[in-house]
Amino acid sequence: MKTIQTTILYNKYKDLILLNKNIIVAGICAFFSAAFVTQFYYTQYNESHIANSVIALISEYSVYFPVFGLLFYRDNRYRYINPLTGKKDFKLIKTDIKKLLTALSISELAYSLSKISVTFQFLQLGIMPYQASMLGSFAASTVSILLINFLVTRVVKLFRT
Repeated sequence: MKTIQTTILYNKYKDLILLNKNIIVAGICAFFSAAFVTQFYYTQYNESHIANSVIALISEYSVYFPVFGLLFYRDNRYRYINPLTGKKDFKLIKTDIKKLLTALSISELAYSLSKISVTFQFLQLGIMPYQASMLGSFAASTVSILLINFLVTRVVKLFRT
């Protein structure tokens, strides 16, 4: 009985589950790259807390967006094939890209602001740069994931039922 309920629940929220999986996998990749770059940059070049916070954010985005884009495309490419003709529905692709970019833009703005401010605060407290970057990423990711889930389900309605 539980497996039937679990299957029904999974099928109902499949798109949202896959989106969150993609966000988390891309986030983990970005998380470790930012921690490495932050520690290296801080010890080798510049001990400025604000410069280090910005460098951490840039390194995260350079990993996050390509990984997320590839994963999202892989999981959702079936949605854009017209079942009758077998051809791609470019109008639907364009609409969904706009919705996804809207939701990502808002959530990433919240992520960026919270990442820089939290990382900066931790650096001010004397926490090691890689730890400050990791803690800042974790706090900012929590805010971002909650916000993007709200946006794709309630505001832009990315996934149709």
